[in-house]
Amino acid sequence: MQQSMIYAVYDLLERQTDLVRGWAAAMSEYAGHLHDWTGMPLLRDLSATLEVGSLMGLSHERPEFGLNAFHDLHGTPWQIETDIVHHTPFLNLVRFRKLGSQGEPRVLLVAPMSGHFATLLNGTLKTLLADHEVYLTDWLNARDIPTEAGRFGFDEYVLHLVECLRHLGPPVHLMGVCQPTVACLAATALMAAEHDPCEPASLILMAGPIDTRLSPTRVNELAKEKPIEWFEQNLVSIVPMPHAGAGRRVYPGFIQLSAFMSMNRERHIQSFRTLRELRIAGESQRADAIRDFYREYFAVMDLPAEFYLETVRSIFQDHDLPLGQLSVDGRPVDCSAIRKPFLLTIEGERDDICGIGQTLAAQDLCSRMPIYKKTHHLQAGVGHYGVFSGKRWERRIYPVVREFIQSAQ
Repeated sequence: MQQSMIYAVYDLLERQTDLVRGWAAAMSEYAGHLHDWTGMPLLRDLSATLEVGSLMGLSHERPEFGLNAFHDLHGTPWQIETDIVHHTPFLNLVRFRKLGSQGEPRVLLVAPMSGHFATLLNGTLKTLLADHEVYLTDWLNARDIPTEAGRFGFDEYVLHLVECLRHLGPPVHLMGVCQPTVACLAATALMAAEHDPCEPASLILMAGPIDTRLSPTRVNELAKEKPIEWFEQNLVSIVPMPHAGAGRRVYPGFIQLSAFMSMNRERHIQSFRTLRELRIAGESQRADAIRDFYREYFAVMDLPAEFYLETVRSIFQDHDLPLGQLSVDGRPVDCSAIRKPFLLTIEGERDDICGIGQTLAAQDLCSRMPIYKKTHHLQAGVGHYGVFSGKRWERRIYPVVREFIQSAQ
């Protein structure tokens, strides 16, 4: 009963606050227009305050990728063709291709299933499109998936990646960002053990928890403070009616976001203050960047309970992969079987989610891979999100990725 009530109460509150936020957004726009007409500073202040208020709530709908047309890193304008090339009840595999481009390396970009939609990788995706054809795992919100679709745990996640690689056919370069680095490594190991011809040509692991015993962060410590039963009893809830996934056990996105927000509370408060100040000062471009970030950040998705609990236990508590104890679908995961692909691991010097050495650990696990196929890049001055988004990603990290893929192609 408690599990059912947590989500039901939240859902009721969300519907009520949606009305208030909608009113605040409309009044903010109206006050802005009045300011443009009258020039009264008070109206500009009011518009900025109401805009901040309109952001104070969550959305459970995936934002648009917004990449129909853009200028790539080389300054070339492109039209982007987007289509779904593979579908399961839990995933849309989306292809992004520049119209007129031919023969570019294909990258399977695996998005985290960690409470946000795949659009969180918009910056990664846009940068990759400069030189590649990109396929993105667009995971679906668990609260919209009927219970008849069955369970979705860590094994199913890994098997989905294998299925995607087989659907695309070789050659494909597999890139995992943060959480899915473990699944990417596991999928590659399973395919290598079976001499699968669709094994990825290269494996790019970015800021991921391959071995969280190394340089443990606060996130890692929190995952080990309680037994897995505590996580199940206190953090798992049940999707209420009238959602399509009613009755499905989930780890709600609003709980995940609340946890992340609480870890950096003062930083987020300052960001909203800065948004208001920039809007009042008329610095629209900088204000829009903060607004757009929070619109994306506050778009949350629920995780299937099985996947969440198995991830916490296997990756963060029991360290199954680095200890050689991980199995998927009854098959042991032996990373030493990986010999064919090239391997690139990337870490951020200031990453407070995945500490230095945690991703690099994949290099040791792939013990039979020739040394010339292994590359590691530690980027100075970036935190977790800076590894795959922002200026340093574009100017420092992406060139390493591009050259690596070209050498492995």
